[in-house]
Amino acid sequence: MAAQSLLSESVLGWSIFAFVLLVILAFCWVYIRKFQSRQESEVVSTITAICALAIALITSALLPVDIFLVSYMKYPNGTYKEWAANNETRGQIEDTVLYGYYTLYSIILFCVFLWIPFVYFYYEERDDENVNKCSQVKNALKYTVGFAIVCVALLLIGAFVPLAPPPSKNSTQWEKVQYLFEELGSAHGLPALSFSISTLTLIGMLAVITYTAYGMSVLPLNLIKGTRSVVYERLENTEDIEDVEHQIEKLRTKCKDGRPLSSRDRHNLQELESKLQVLQRRGRHLEITERNCCTKVGSALRPFKILLGIFFILVALLFIIALFISNLDKALHSAGISSGFIVFGTNLTNPLNELLLALQPVFPLDYILITVITTYFVLTSMAGIRNMGIWFFWIRLYKIRPKRTRPQALLFLCMILLLIVLHTSYMIYSLAPQYVMYGSQKYLVQSQTPSAGPTSGNATSGTTKICDADAPEDECTMTRSYLFLHKFWFFSTIYYFGNWVFIGVFLIGLVVSCCKGKKSVIEGEVEADDSDMSEDEYVH
Repeated sequence: MAAQSLLSESVLGWSIFAFVLLVILAFCWVYIRKFQSRQESEVVSTITAICALAIALITSALLPVDIFLVSYMKYPNGTYKEWAANNETRGQIEDTVLYGYYTLYSIILFCVFLWIPFVYFYYEERDDENVNKCSQVKNALKYTVGFAIVCVALLLIGAFVPLAPPPSKNSTQWEKVQYLFEELGSAHGLPALSFSISTLTLIGMLAVITYTAYGMSVLPLNLIKGTRSVVYERLENTEDIEDVEHQIEKLRTKCKDGRPLSSRDRHNLQELESKLQVLQRRGRHLEITERNCCTKVGSALRPFKILLGIFFILVALLFIIALFISNLDKALHSAGISSGFIVFGTNLTNPLNELLLALQPVFPLDYILITVITTYFVLTSMAGIRNMGIWFFWIRLYKIRPKRTRPQALLFLCMILLLIVLHTSYMIYSLAPQYVMYGSQKYLVQSQTPSAGPTSGNATSGTTKICDADAPEDECTMTRSYLFLHKFWFFSTIYYFGNWVFIGVFLIGLVVSCCKGKKSVIEGEVEADDSDMSEDEYVH
């Protein structure tokens, strides 16, 4: 009976995971195809981008399965179910999830340090017509070696870096969690992988601060404010064209009698002619947009967009409030920097944490909510990347636009999104720490109370408590994702301060987005540094 129950519970969790996996693959295919350049489409880069993004989302989808398994080991009264009463059985179930993390994280390392760089440099070599296939592969491998060296260096550092943090005053609770960390590393011998993934998560934190925080403010406000009227924009663009043509004609009249133009007039004429080309391309785009049935449908759906924007901004505010409360809890109740600001339980009421704990027993409601949270992070991140573009410090490398994104930009896009989604696991922990650590587990506390009546003596009564670090070791099981992501205390410290920066950037982005006016109906489609071919060939 216990074996059948174990099988049914495991099949349920993994079946939902398989369904989400199929949904993720479909989403990645549609997402990449939407932004892919039709003119420069490349099969290898497309497959690489779809697989990389899918691996990242699948890794995030594994988190609710981990939480579900540790939660469903126990009844609501705090006792273990029959199939989970054996410590060895519980360990085997959790090890299955842990090996899943090891496999997916290893694939992520392979994508980030080997596969994506190789495909990127291979495609870069195609721009040189004098280079054959063998030379392309050789040159791409040569550049990829640099990334491989970085990967090996991270693995070596992770293998030999000391796991023990500096001494903590909170010895009882900290020593217990420290013991779990050391047990995880010694039992499986893969601290190097954890260190490498933590490093990538740290880079993902920078991407989250840069793109996601801004996207969480710009996406809802753009939906609420809407776009400018296409009819008004066409009228305004026509007036601009007439004005520029008049200025060009005025300059050309100066050389009708054979006199050459001055250097200043030649420079002004070149600028005006370039501006006229941009305005003419803009006019063609506006004309096609006005005739497009999607524009009319979008106008009809305007009330729905406003409601969706209001919902998104409320969700963003909920995330920020939950993140602020979580960080405040760590600042007030953690052991400090030396412990990575780890909090043993929830000391302040966190709305998102309470919501997840309430939904977790009704599987898969919590799974759906976390999937929505992950998707929301991806959508807001993409909104931030699309509005800002891909930058290297102050240099703009690529633009991200529907149907006109170059293969190299797609690879960069997926690399950034992969790192962002990788950091999402820690973000979810920051938003709902109790849920990520123990799920909805409870444990039974036995207490002696004097019995009333003619017989003397004490009666044994039991009360249930939510699992935390004070619970007996064999009564509560920590999720493997929590142990994996918090193996190195100094990364947790950096993540803690990164959360404060994230909150600040979101508030700044919110103010900037509120001050901006409505965006153009063809926002980002026509820019001065685009060639005629790069713009107009994609309109049809």
